[in-house]
This record gives sequence, structure tokens and C-alpha cells, in this order.
Amino acid sequence: MTKRILTANLFSNNRLPGPNRLPGLDTLRALAIIVVMAFHLDGLLPDIVGPVERYGWMGVDLFFVLSGYLIGSQLLKGVRDGRGISLLDFYRKRAYRILPAYLVVLALYVFWPLWREAPGISPLWQFLTFTENFFVDYSVNHAFSHVWSLCVEEHFYLLLPLIVLVLSRRAAAWKTITVLAFFVALGLAIRSYEYFHVLLPMGRDSDDFSVRYIERIYYPTYTRLDGLLAGVALALMRIFRPGWWSAILKRANWLLGGGIALMALTLWIFADRLGPTGTVIGFPLMAIALAMLVMAAADRRSWFGRVRIPGARLVATLAYSLYLTHKEIAHLDVLWLPKVMDARDWKTVGVLVVSCLAAAALFYVTIERPFLALRDRREGRAVANLDQEALIEPAL
Repeated sequence: MTKRILTANLFSNNRLPGPNRLPGLDTLRALAIIVVMAFHLDGLLPDIVGPVERYGWMGVDLFFVLSGYLIGSQLLKGVRDGRGISLLDFYRKRAYRILPAYLVVLALYVFWPLWREAPGISPLWQFLTFTENFFVDYSVNHAFSHVWSLCVEEHFYLLLPLIVLVLSRRAAAWKTITVLAFFVALGLAIRSYEYFHVLLPMGRDSDDFSVRYIERIYYPTYTRLDGLLAGVALALMRIFRPGWWSAILKRANWLLGGGIALMALTLWIFADRLGPTGTVIGFPLMAIALAMLVMAAADRRSWFGRVRIPGARLVATLAYSLYLTHKEIAHLDVLWLPKVMDARDWKTVGVLVVSCLAAAALFYVTIERPFLALRDRREGRAVANLDQEALIEPAL
């Protein structure tokens, strides 16, 4: 009964009507936030969840592919239909979507130290300028460090419309391909240089290696663009080459199987997460694998795009608030329910699930949704039928 009431409240006002909501993307988004949470809650969960904890960081790359595809589609549709791009409208919509909940969480970090999951925290200006992923001192500042992926997304939101605006003035396929290839090559080059010329001389057994890996390879925007670029490539195909899109999706189950197989190869490569192969080529391979899964999920002609998983829509809707608050809520659970948390059994899982979902639902109902409604009223629309892209924010 409680779950039905919560679901009804979250989806009231006719938001996201069935025909416009793709269940496959809900499934992927829900999966992404679940595995990311498992990764962050390592040490609290039963041992049986170990494989998910180990590879859960990959959920952020799935979020990047989803974001690249859905945000890219939003921008490219305007170009295709001759409407062009309004930078002011785009940035305003992103601000309404991201900033309210983010700033509330940030205020809790500043004014309520008990909220912090770790004692060390970066200077406030890094969070306000979304530069935490460039300047974090990961050896001492772990609190709210998962905001690094939001920083990457914010840089993507800032630059993508500008690039699309420039390229659309004299559109040519070769220009677009060149730009995509440039950013992929840039990431390969920087990761290779940093790994072989900066990190390896420290020695992989040194205490500084993993910390510097996070700071110099894993967090910076210019080394983590592969997933976003893969998503944009999908958007380009669907918007400007619909024939190619349809032809590929005639073999949707083969596409899904290929994506799963390539993802299995990626898991094998990243068995040594900080190794050279994963660092250099693992990220683009993973981006391709996840793009294949997203493509299969983004069209109702595919089996994966039609199947509705119970609860996936709810988790997908709450994913942004879950991303912002799950580490902090788990920290409070440890402080207030130490015996339950120390047990690391299924009661522990139950407490974490209930508390994290409850906090995320509170944030969504009291902060996210009202500001989205305000955004729509300011644009002269009735309460929004939110685009699928409005649900896509980062995690990890």
C-alpha cells in the first residue's frame, strides 16, 4: 500500500505519459544507480554482493552514455527541424533540473557536519564552480567526492550546445566525425601519458598510485568523455540517419547480445581496474558496449525497449536524488543503527534500501519536482510532460 501511494504521488499530474516513456531506458537508469550505490556502500553489504560492488563504478559510464544520447537528441532535433538552438533556454532548463537539489545537499554538507560521510571536504568554491573533479585532494578530502561525475556532466552541458551551434552553421558529416574522433583521441592520449609517464614511475605498489590515478585519470573531464561521446553518436544516428538506425534495430536482439558480449570483455579487461589496458582502451570499449545496450533499450521495436521491470520507473525517477544523498544517508544509518549496519546481512540491505529511497523521495517531492513545475510555468506551459532526458543525471 505504501509503495502504491508513493508511486502515485511521484507520478501525479500526468507526468511522463506512457507513450513517451521508454521502459528500457528506465531499466538501464535504475540499474546504473543501483550498481553505483552498491559500489559506494562497499563494506556494508553481504559478501554475496561482492561482484556488484567490485564493478559498480561502471554505472557512471552507463549514465554518461544515457546523458549523451538524450541530451544530444534534444539539441539535435532542434537543428534538424530548423528551430536552431537557444543557449539561454537550454542552460535555464538544465539549471532548474540540477541546481536546486544539488545546492540543498551542498548546504547540508556546509552547515551540518554530521551529514558528511567523511571528515575531509574540499573548499566550497570547488563545489560551486563544478571544478571538484579537477582540484580535489583525494588523499584527504573524500566527503561529497562523488560529485565529480556531476562536474563532468556540467562541463558537457556547457560545451555541447556551443559545439553543435558552430557545426550546424555549415553542417558536414566529416566535420562531426572529426570532432568526435578528436575528443576520443584526446582522452586516449592523456590517459596514456598520465599512466605511463606520471603514475607508473611512482610504482603500482606505492600508496600514492591509486590516489593519483583517481585525481589524474578517473575524475578529470577530458579523460572521461568516452561514454558521453558514444551517446552523442547514437543521437546523431537516430536524428540524421534514421535509416541506419532502423536497419540496425531490425536485428535488435543481436545488438543486445553483442552489447552484452562486449561488456563481458570489458569486465575481463577491468579485472585489473588500475591496469594499463583498461586505462587506455577499456573506457572507449565500455562506451561502445553500453551504447549498444542503450540503443537496444531506446526503441520499442526491440525486446529490451518494450519490457517493463517492476519498480524500475520509480528508481529511475529518484535516481538523481539517490545519487546526491545515498552515501550520506548510509553514513547516518551507521551512526544511528550501528548493530544493524555491522551485521552486513539482508536486514542491513533492507534498512539501506528503505532509508535511501525515503530520503530520495523526500528530495524529489519537495525540491526536484516543484522546481521542474516552476520551470514549466515560466515557459508558459501546463505542468510538464517531462522529456525522457529530464530524468538523466549522473551518478557516482
